[in-house]
Amino acid sequence: LLPPAWRLRAPGRAFGAAAGRGGSGGGGRLMLGAAFALGGSAGLCLAARQRLREHSAAELPAGSLQLTLYQYKTCPFCSKVRAFLDYHGLPYEIVEVNPIMRKEIKFSSYRKVPILLANAGSPLQLNDSSVIISAIKTYLISRRNSLEEIVSFYPPVKTVTEQGKEVLEYENKYWLMLDEKETKRVYPVKEVRVEEMKWRKWADDWLVHLISPNVYRTPKEALASFDYIVREGKFGTLEGLFAKYVGALAMFFVSKRLKKRHQLQDDVREDLYEAVNKWVKAVGKNRLFMGGNQPNLADLAVYGVLRVMEGLEAFDDMMVHTNIQPWYQRMEGVVQK
Repeated sequence: LLPPAWRLRAPGRAFGAAAGRGGSGGGGRLMLGAAFALGGSAGLCLAARQRLREHSAAELPAGSLQLTLYQYKTCPFCSKVRAFLDYHGLPYEIVEVNPIMRKEIKFSSYRKVPILLANAGSPLQLNDSSVIISAIKTYLISRRNSLEEIVSFYPPVKTVTEQGKEVLEYENKYWLMLDEKETKRVYPVKEVRVEEMKWRKWADDWLVHLISPNVYRTPKEALASFDYIVREGKFGTLEGLFAKYVGALAMFFVSKRLKKRHQLQDDVREDLYEAVNKWVKAVGKNRLFMGGNQPNLADLAVYGVLRVMEGLEAFDDMMVHTNIQPWYQRMEGVVQK
């Protein structure tokens, strides 16, 4: 049998890290940092297969939107933002953040990634992947408001999780702030907007939580994941060795706790297959993408999350046992193009 089409391309693994909060010093801090390189309040995460292209904001014409993305390369939330920026052809610089010390973002009181610094005449910091995407998309469609004013429509609010942890959330983060005429142009019928927002939220609230239990499902898979993370992330030599071996073992056991927390099946692959097929069914047989002939923000969000598993056993299993491949390959084509 011939290998699947996606296996014929140059190999590359990807999986990654969502940001977390700082830990204590010494070995404990190192362990926490390694874990945070792969997860945070939204679960432990993964990033993109292909090597990141360096986008230079300096190449933009004067007066253009200049962007700098602070990220962990192996973070699904960062992968979402990159998929959005690449699809829209927006040049940007990348600053890779060390997941343990995080010195690169010491300027920010917000200690998670992605962080996007945007300059559309004046510098501005945007936090949270969905806020970044909604705000920049609004800015691209409507130039009536400054980017600073647009960002003010997504105020941060402190909330407390079921575990009693205080977290920062952002209101309206799945909304585009458009006037009536712009809304009609982007969303010809109300149901289109409702559908996009529903599945963007689904990607953040459910799909992301399936990544870690699947890529750390066995000790072998956990080690393979950490091997890539250490090679592609920004780790020191000692940090890398510690993260690869101790981190892999730790995350194997953490994935079991995540499995219980999110009430996943004994075989977590089944939850992944079910979620992916649910997405494919929602797109339907008569559309290339949920957005029709071109991806919408939900397409980009789901693709950004899923591509962090490329090169891993979980990704290959997903391609074989679900109906995702045609849609996924179309997404890969339009984002890279």
